[in-house]
Amino acid sequence: MLTKEEQHEIDEAIRIVPYKQAACIEALKIVQEHRRWISDESLADIAQYMEMSTAALDSVATFYNLIFRKPVGRHVILLCDSISCYVLGYEKLSAYIKQNLKIEYGGTSSDGRFTLLPNPCLGTCDHGPALMIDNDLYRDVTVEQLDNIFNKYE
Repeated sequence: MLTKEEQHEIDEAIRIVPYKQAACIEALKIVQEHRRWISDESLADIAQYMEMSTAALDSVATFYNLIFRKPVGRHVILLCDSISCYVLGYEKLSAYIKQNLKIEYGGTSSDGRFTLLPNPCLGTCDHGPALMIDNDLYRDVTVEQLDNIFNKYE
């Protein structure tokens, strides 16, 4: 069941598009913002509210890589694995993060703090390697900076 607040925010998104279903990605993002991920039940509720089939909405949700269809940590780390970031030190960052947080891609740290996901491009190829935590972009990242970066997130 969508909350009144979620419905209100979705209605705001619907108002700016030519037809209701055009706001389906925004609806998914709104519910995810409140719940951190989109469960099967949430997907069905959103689909009904958007007057779409669950299958049609699921095809959108699974296509869009920033809609999480399984639980994630309190903070999501998107580590850019583009060729630019790869050349500029991605492998060192990846190894350090996996070792220190004791997670693999798609996994969540045992304390529920971080989920690590690869990302094909963060749009900052001239300042790689790069990563994003929640909505915060970090560019020209070195292994030496990672602990300080992670300490900002509780």
